[in-house]
Amino acid sequence: MKLLKLPQVLGQTAKARSTHYNDIKAGLMTPPVSLGVNSVAWPEHEITAINAARIAGKSDDEIRQLVTRLVSDRQAIDGRVAA
Repeated sequence: MKLLKLPQVLGQTAKARSTHYNDIKAGLMTPPVSLGVNSVAWPEHEITAINAARIAGKSDDEIRQLVTRLVSDRQAIDGRVAA
């Protein structure tokens, strides 16, 4: 599983930094994964899935549902790794 730093994410989404963080607050983008005290990244598959939903013309509500599912999937992965 590949992790992308903010500049890579912004390059793939074609959005400004402020818009990206506004999307997180609005539930239209997954929150970052902490890599350490001052470092975060996003799973590449999540960015790809959100971009695909945008390209497919999904509504903001549908994208919010996708984001909720992607975040839930993180917890499921965590449970499998810890087991």
